Amino acid sequence: MLQSFNLALKSIWGNKMRSFLTMLGIIIGVAAVIILVSLVNGQMSYMTESFASMGTNRITVNVTNITTRSVGADEMYEFFEDNSDLFEEMSPTVQVGGMVKNSQDTMSATSISGVGEGYLNILDREMFAGRFIQYSDVIGYQKVCVLGYYPAVELWGSAQQAVGQTVKLNGQAYTVVGVVERQDDDDWEDGGSDDYLYIPYSTATKLSQNTNINNYTFTVKEVNQATEAKEVIEEYLFTVFKTEDLYNVTAMSEMLDELNSMISMMSAVLGGIAGISLLVAGVGVMNIMLVSVTERTREIGIRKSLGAKRRTIMTQFVIEAAMTSTIGGILGIFLGLGGSVGLGSLLGMTAKPTIGSVGLAFGVSVAIGLIFGYMPANRAAKLNPIDALRSE
Repeated sequence: MLQSFNLALKSIWGNKMRSFLTMLGIIIGVAAVIILVSLVNGQMSYMTESFASMGTNRITVNVTNITTRSVGADEMYEFFEDNSDLFEEMSPTVQVGGMVKNSQDTMSATSISGVGEGYLNILDREMFAGRFIQYSDVIGYQKVCVLGYYPAVELWGSAQQAVGQTVKLNGQAYTVVGVVERQDDDDWEDGGSDDYLYIPYSTATKLSQNTNINNYTFTVKEVNQATEAKEVIEEYLFTVFKTEDLYNVTAMSEMLDELNSMISMMSAVLGGIAGISLLVAGVGVMNIMLVSVTERTREIGIRKSLGAKRRTIMTQFVIEAAMTSTIGGILGIFLGLGGSVGLGSLLGMTAKPTIGSVGLAFGVSVAIGLIFGYMPANRAAKLNPIDALRSE
């Protein structure tokens, strides 16, 4: 066996250019699989992380209240209390249109929302200064607000100075009672992730002149309870509305599972497409090995006449094909890893090579060498010694 390896290496080294051209298909195929899968995994990981930051323990509820069938905040809070074994927090959400003003500046892109006292915990955020909206603010229809970090700094120069100041929303004065900590250092702009303002949802219904609250956000105590909690909410809403057309319940964990499934499928498809080049490379290996058998017919005849067994001849050519594919696979791995980092940097994204993609590409390349090397090896092993010695 060791002698077969040595002979295979000598044959590869003795025909360097031909061997390299044979390996080239393997190199490109392995590199293509690694690069494509790495880029897809990198981009999809970013999407998954961004999606997960929305909270995998959250359930969003949207209802359409009509005259004869409706559900209000009090009923939703009562339902929340009755199922406290499932739910951690709950808050209505009321979107309000308008601009945020102080005595000197106006901010038109700031998102204004009416929320409950549990909304900060739902977002899993902390206060930077002051306090968040309280239950007393909600039941008292208080004109207080909590700012995101961006408007606090833009309007008053710092988050600390913003607390206690007065802002106007659609002409009405609101006292700033707190500022939420900064979330994103790279998104400092109008309408960014830190550009928002919260007021009590009760006050928001008066400000927007719409008493109907259509959106609610729940969080479950355990992520694995999300499906059960979603079903409980749907059962409750069905008893109220008598039809599924008037409400929609979405569990973020289920959406994340679907996204991960799509990512895996896309990665497999792209890897398979890149793997086609490995199949083409295998045909190239087979062709070159057939040429090699033809060129070495006389050598095979001499070896067989000296007592070399059919199995020995076959093993030599299979090993030679496998080594060609193995060396090409190793070079392809290095090219793929380097190409993933380089292309990721060029495209401004993080490419994440995985052990699975590297191992799969390398394993396929070796398997291709064995499979496509079998036919030429079998042909060499079947040569008649006398006919082989007569070959020119």
